[in-house]
Amino acid sequence: MRKSRADEFLEFASARTGPLYRSACLLTSGDTHLAEDLTQETLGRMYALWGRVARIGNPAAYAQTVLVRTFLSHRRRRSASERPLGELPDRASETGTDPALRIALLDALAGLAPKDRAVVVLRYWEDRSVEETAEALHVSSAAVRTRSVRALATLRKRLGGTLAELAVR
Repeated sequence: MRKSRADEFLEFASARTGPLYRSACLLTSGDTHLAEDLTQETLGRMYALWGRVARIGNPAAYAQTVLVRTFLSHRRRRSASERPLGELPDRASETGTDPALRIALLDALAGLAPKDRAVVVLRYWEDRSVEETAEALHVSSAAVRTRSVRALATLRKRLGGTLAELAVR
């Protein structure tokens, strides 16, 4: 018996929600609420075009592209600069992770321009090639390489010796 489109989408959404959310958390520099919103928006957009999914070669990669584009369009909004401060996270960190290292990395990512942050997340977290990243962001491969070099230099400057000290603990 053939699955209905809704069942196929539910299966896809169940499998991709976790990876999309993790990428969204990195893009938003740890803002879990915004990451949830971006993930939900991405899945909503994917559902709207799910009937045409047969023409999409890799729906998972396309969903990542939709997530990045949704993030970048959110950053262009005037309200994107609003951010609550001084609140504790909703849940404890995972066992085996170093909260100080995580906070240092998320703070350093937050200091990058949105497109630079998107390049870093796609290239080094999602392990995409320069060409795949360029296609997702609608820029040239040279622009991705330039942004990668600039973003990594900024991260090195901001983290300095701090990253090595935190990672040794």
